[in-house]
Formats: sequence, structure tokens, C-alpha cells
Amino acid sequence: MALSSLQIQIPKTSYYYISSKTQLQFSFNSNSNFFVFALRKSKRVSLSVRVMGSSASSQKPDSIQGAGSIDYKSLSDEEWKKQLTGEQFYITRQKGTERAFTGEYWNTKNPGTYNCICCDTPLFESTTKFDSGTGWPSYYQPIGNNVKSKLDLSIIFMPRQEVLCAVCDAHLGHVFDDGPPPTGKRYCINSASLKLKPKQ
Repeated sequence: MALSSLQIQIPKTSYYYISSKTQLQFSFNSNSNFFVFALRKSKRVSLSVRVMGSSASSQKPDSIQGAGSIDYKSLSDEEWKKQLTGEQFYITRQKGTERAFTGEYWNTKNPGTYNCICCDTPLFESTTKFDSGTGWPSYYQPIGNNVKSKLDLSIIFMPRQEVLCAVCDAHLGHVFDDGPPPTGKRYCINSASLKLKPKQ
């Protein structure tokens, strides 16, 4: 098959790890202080890039606690619709938001673990839940690397960090830097994206 190349310019001060089944050519231009990657694409490509120094929750995790063997990211919308309610599908697969003070867990204080409604991955412990006064369940820390985040520019002039399940990419909510110690983070999550597993 025909080969194509892709050149990516990356600042010298950033460090990237790339894993791929493609052929990779790597060179450094000392005059312009840029790394240049040339990738030869094959039929099956698996490429991931991680910026060193970024939040661990914002990248694909190295190890996900409680992850199963199902490839949830390959499921179609029709398959998700069979598994989820209309509200759950709207929020988790279409990045919707439930109204404040209406979700099942916004004021819940029962001990347990909050799992992803889509793939049952453990996301938050009840011990990290706090009353943020926002009307949505709020947590200051996720479980391990089971939650990731990415830049959300859906609202003009209001960049936010979207929070997703690291296993199935379900939209959970957003994370903000106005939470309590020890992390200073506030994971503002939709109840419809969660399923509470009571502590035994």
C-alpha cells in the first residue's frame, strides 16, 4: 500500500513517549530546537502521545484498576442505547449535563464506591466526596488512573477540563481547581454517569 508521512514539530522542552506499530523516524534539528517525527502508516496503527509533567488523570493510564477485557470504546451508539437509559446515554455518550440538584447522588452520603454507569469501572470513593454547594456530586480525588481529563472548548471564552472514564470514554463532568485539600480539585460529576456500590 502507499506510504504517507506526517511531520510533527515539538518544542525541545517537552518530552513525549510514542508507542506504535508504525515505522518511526526520529530526528532533532539543533538549529530550530525542534524534534521532527516522520511516521509511516500501516494498516493497523496504535499511537499514543503523553506530555511529561501533565496531570496523570489527563492521559491514558498505564494501569486501570478494575478494568475488564471488553473493548467498550468500540461499541456503537446503538449498542450503548440498549444498555443505558435515555438520560444516561445523553450525558455519558453525548456529553450532556443534568440539572443541578436533580441527580440521584448530589446529596448522597452513603459509604461505598461510585462506578462508571457504562462499564462499571470504579471511579470515586465516597470518602473523597464533599458538599460543594453546586448541586452535583463532587469529589476531590478519583481512584487511581481510572479517570482522565481533556480540554473542553465547547463554550466560547470558557475553557474547561472535561472528565471522562479512562476505560470507556464516558463523559462524567468537569474538574476545577477550587476543591478542598489535599488535592485542591473539584471533580464535578453527573449522577447519571455513576452507579454507587454500597460498602459491604
